[in-house]
Amino acid sequence: MEMTVQLTIDCSDPQEMVTFWAKALGYVPEPPPGGHATWRAYWAAVGVPEAELPAGAGDIPESIIDPAGRGPRVWFQQVPEPKAAKNRWHFDLKVGGGRDVPLDVRTQRVKATVERLVEAGATVLRIKDEPDIGLYAAAMQDPEGNEFDVI
Repeated sequence: MEMTVQLTIDCSDPQEMVTFWAKALGYVPEPPPGGHATWRAYWAAVGVPEAELPAGAGDIPESIIDPAGRGPRVWFQQVPEPKAAKNRWHFDLKVGGGRDVPLDVRTQRVKATVERLVEAGATVLRIKDEPDIGLYAAAMQDPEGNEFDVI
């Protein structure tokens, strides 16, 4: 049996999340299927009742995909309630290159990514600078407060 994986993230503003996480992950907004101008038009064509679609849902892409086809699809599902507590999941953006790469090189890669993501709307929560164990990483939050790490 073949299986694919989709990560679904509840949020209040799918467009903001698509924009941020596409930049963060190197993904692209997912175009609507086969000849449909919008996802809303696609959903209507396959019979999703209008009452099940929040205002604006599907007018812009609400999912992102890996252009290389390796990573999972990520769908940002609009929900009415705000984030209430710490995530039970998080992304680790492994940009340093692993332990075979010198710590100073990994550190520069992490710093460059952190800077790029702050410009895109992320917030730095804390920096983990522990040269004794060969670690430089950043704990961050996306625009809606979901935690993730840059390592």
